[in-house]
Amino acid sequence: MWIEEPPTTWVNPGELAARAVAAMDLEPIGIGIVPEPGQNRMGLIGLPVWMWVANPTPNTYGPITRSASEAGVTVTASASVVEVVWDMGDGSEPISCGTGTPYADHFGKKDSPTCGHRYQLTSADQPAGAYTVTASSYWVVEWAGGGMTGTMEFDLASTEDVRVGEAQVLTQ
Repeated sequence: MWIEEPPTTWVNPGELAARAVAAMDLEPIGIGIVPEPGQNRMGLIGLPVWMWVANPTPNTYGPITRSASEAGVTVTASASVVEVVWDMGDGSEPISCGTGTPYADHFGKKDSPTCGHRYQLTSADQPAGAYTVTASSYWVVEWAGGGMTGTMEFDLASTEDVRVGEAQVLTQ
């Protein structure tokens, strides 16, 4: 294609992609966890801990798509969480999961089928007497427009404090 007059302004598609991502208003996942966080809540050593993405929405888990335009160039970006990594705050290896399975009382003491943990020590010696659980959601954004394509990766994290105690039984 022949253009008599070259364009006077050049649009950077990467910058438009960044604007499209900013318009997504991405947020960390909501943490679903049992034992529940809270001053008056406590789990027990050895009992299963269930973790899941609470109330996933397009801007907390994806997929989500937004576009940005300038000077006749449009870039479209699509984002999704590809992995959630849980740091349980007790020094154990991080746990990689998808959305997890929400806990319901009828599961009782069963392990989570998709995303679980068991604490081996109480949280009594931790700051504020609780383990700080961190859930990091890893996002991948693919974008295209203006004759270019690209991929961006980043993570967002959220935390909750979980208290873990121990039950002692006396027998005679």
